[in-house]
Order: sequence, then C-alpha cells, then structure tokens
Amino acid sequence: MKKIFMFLIIFVSNIFSQVYKIDSPFTHTYSIVAIDPITGDMGVAVQSHWFSVGTIVSWGEAGVGVIATQSFVNPSFGPHGLELLKSGMNAQDVLDKLISEDEGRDFRQLAILDSKGNVAAYTGKNCIQSAGHIVGKGYSVQANLMLNDKVWPEMSKAFENSKGTFAERILDALDAAEKVGGDIRGKQSAALLIVKAKSTGKVWEDRLIDLRVDDSNEPLKELRRLYKVHQAYQHMNNGDLAVEKNDMNKAMEEYSSAMKMFPNNLEMKYWTAVALTNKGNLKDALPMFKEIFKKDKNWKILTPRLIPNGLLTVDENTLKEILK
Repeated sequence: MKKIFMFLIIFVSNIFSQVYKIDSPFTHTYSIVAIDPITGDMGVAVQSHWFSVGTIVSWGEAGVGVIATQSFVNPSFGPHGLELLKSGMNAQDVLDKLISEDEGRDFRQLAILDSKGNVAAYTGKNCIQSAGHIVGKGYSVQANLMLNDKVWPEMSKAFENSKGTFAERILDALDAAEKVGGDIRGKQSAALLIVKAKSTGKVWEDRLIDLRVDDSNEPLKELRRLYKVHQAYQHMNNGDLAVEKNDMNKAMEEYSSAMKMFPNNLEMKYWTAVALTNKGNLKDALPMFKEIFKKDKNWKILTPRLIPNGLLTVDENTLKEILK
C-alpha cells in the first residue's frame, strides 16, 4: 500500500511539473526557523521522507538570516533570499519578492528569519495537505504532506515550552512533529544548521552547528546523537586550544568533559590521559593508556610521535612506563 501511495504522489508531482512547468525537487517536509532570544544566533532544522533534505531545504548565514524552502522546492529561494537579506531587506519583504516572482508559487512553502528576528512564512494553496505554518515570536514552523494538521501546532508548542539549549529546543520541535504523525510517507533524512548572530567573516567559526543525516530509518534520533557528539567534540576542540596555550588545567577540564559524555570513545579517553600525564598525574593516566592500547594498538604507536612537537612532555623513562 505504501509503495502504491508513493507512486501516486510521484505521478501527481510529474503531472504538476508538466502542467505548471515546475522543474523543482519534490521535497515535502516539516521544518523550523528560529532565533535565540539570548544570543541572537539563528537556526533552521528540517526532517523529510526524502534523501539528503538538508542540502536543499535549509540555508543560513551568520549576521544575515536563515531560510527553509520546501514543498515543490525552489532551491534558488535559499541563496537568493540570503542575498536579498544582505542588501537590507527584511524577512517579509524578501518573502514577498521571491513569491511574487515565482510562477510556481502555489506549490511552494517558504519561511524566512532575518538577523533582527523578523519572521515571514508562506504556504501555497496547492501544497499537498495536510499543510500549513505558524509564525511565532522569533520563529516559524511549517509543514506539508503531513499525516494530519496537528504537526505544525505541536512543533510551535514544543519550541515555545522547551527549556533546553537553543539547539535542543529546535530538535524538540522536530520530535514533536514526529510524535503526532509527521510526514505521511515516513522519515528518511534530517538536518540542523545554527549560525552566529553576527558574522566574523570566518565561515568555520560562524557556522556553530552544521549536522546532516542523509539516509536513515531514524533520522531524528541520529540527528540528536550527532548533536551530542558535536557537543563533546566542542570540548575536545577547546582542550586542543588549551594545549596550544600550554594551559594543561583547562585542557584536562575540557577533555574530561568530553570523555564523561562518551566514556567508550578512545579518542577522548586518549587525550584525557595525555593531559593527565602532562599535568604530572601519571598514576591516573597509566590505567587509561593501558585500556586504550589493549583495544587499539595504533594509539600506542602514536604516543612517541607526540614528544617531538611537545604534545606529550615526558622523559624517556616515563615514556617507557606508558608504553609498557
């Protein structure tokens, strides 16, 4: 039955494309655009029963805004919309311009949030039901081809009532959509993008979170797992920076925080052991080294290579004790 339904959906989409000359990806989904009221950081997240939804629906740039373009998606709405925001137009003006110039507007769904927190959303009259959106204070939730019309109201409630971090509030909104039915076709991919309130000019710093699950039976669970890994590796990155500054106390603190989140991760455990050793706490480091080397001998091979560049500050006898 599900295969028949999918065939009918694709067949109808092809008819729409021929009649209305809509040459666009068939990306139906639910999504959220939002701004963090505390930091001003902006986020967009999405889930769909479609491959690699994050590569086409979600767009964002630090200091500019975030955009979700979906349904019979017009991919140009993403980059073009960001350029219009950069020119000084607000979210509503950009949305009005993009929609008015698009012949396929009746099949589009679009949400835009600018860096000042202005939000605008649009659901075309020919989006496949259930479809709709809600614009709230500093956010918008939108969905189409849903099992029922409870999806976007529940997303709105979840985002407003969540007490977690900004990213967790966004993820809670996606989970709420799934709990009441979600995409009528099922689930396949998801994405989370969060950018800074203000641009530094360094893309690698301005994109705070950029996670995608392209093909999974449980994309939201996997996205949440990746978010936790992302948090842990933020601690790892902070630990590396502390090592560069020869601040071993800070490095130890950061590596330990990461290891507590993923105690079975050898990478995190290894650098924690290295930091302990550099602090002079060889007693606690040795059992960790032993466990790591037993599970993967390559870490043992790596260890002497850290000495020439100062990442491991031990004498020859201590090194032998570590490797013993």
